[in-house]
Amino acid sequence: MTSAPHTDHLPGDLCPAGTRLYERAVREGHLPAEDAHEAPCLLDTGLLHPGLDDLDRLEPVAPTVALQRLLRYSGERIAEERRREERLADTFQSFMAISGDRPADGSTPPLEVIRGKKRINQAITEALAGATRELLCVQPNIHYSDAQGQRSQAVAMERDQDLLDRGGRIRTLYQHTQRHLPLVQARYEQLRGDVEARALHEVTDRLIIVDRAVAFIPANADRSLAMEVRHPALVEFLATAFDRFWRLATPMYPQSVQPPSLNGITARQRAIAELLVEGHTDAVIAERLGMNVRTARVHIAKLAATLGSQSRAQLGFLIGRSGILDQAR
Repeated sequence: MTSAPHTDHLPGDLCPAGTRLYERAVREGHLPAEDAHEAPCLLDTGLLHPGLDDLDRLEPVAPTVALQRLLRYSGERIAEERRREERLADTFQSFMAISGDRPADGSTPPLEVIRGKKRINQAITEALAGATRELLCVQPNIHYSDAQGQRSQAVAMERDQDLLDRGGRIRTLYQHTQRHLPLVQARYEQLRGDVEARALHEVTDRLIIVDRAVAFIPANADRSLAMEVRHPALVEFLATAFDRFWRLATPMYPQSVQPPSLNGITARQRAIAELLVEGHTDAVIAERLGMNVRTARVHIAKLAATLGSQSRAQLGFLIGRSGILDQAR
């Protein structure tokens, strides 16, 4: 059977052909010189050498010597790889400085993607640990009924109270549907200090701004990725958007503070009416206003009854004719 051709490999590696030939040489004590063509690497590394009394045959070095020789080759290769890594690090350090990536001194880049909810919470906690002025939050319709949500709420309570104790303030925007959640109510019964909550029918996705210096926003739908933003212009843009939403929002507590109704139509029904005339489905309306579809349909039915509508198409017409959206504005 013809042996497989020898293939090139790194010095210090023992290829299959070389392994077979060296084993044969050790077993037999020597080999004909012409057999070395099967594994020329054995000659290159000195594992086979010509015999002193017969140059036409090859003799193996002792296995202990062969092992040390191959290990020396391996060590030299590792040292060269380390030198290569150092050269790459020196080269790319200047590239990272140009591109705005994290510099070699470990300082934080202006934009960074964080993976995993545990790591995201850790990053938020670290940012709040150094905060001294304020925490601005937008919390869309989030349910805290599961154990994980309750644990997250407990962690948030502790770090938020630490900020309040240092003289900071906290402002949080919720959707109106959040005001009735027991955990949300308990939060504002327990926190001590300059803390305030307001609500809107619609809010943005989750947003956290610490001292107007760093912001956290979701980077995917399930919030397993987050973007940590430290670029001053972007953080200022997000903080300005929060301030404008805040001025439009309704104080959540005490709960007796409710937007007045116009012609028997509540603020919630007016928000639904505005989305209805834009042509949104019940499911989209429910999602945007932070309620389930069944609740949205109950409100739509009450709105239709108040306006005397008999169909969905007629309801849109009656909303426009009633002027309730103009009155709300």
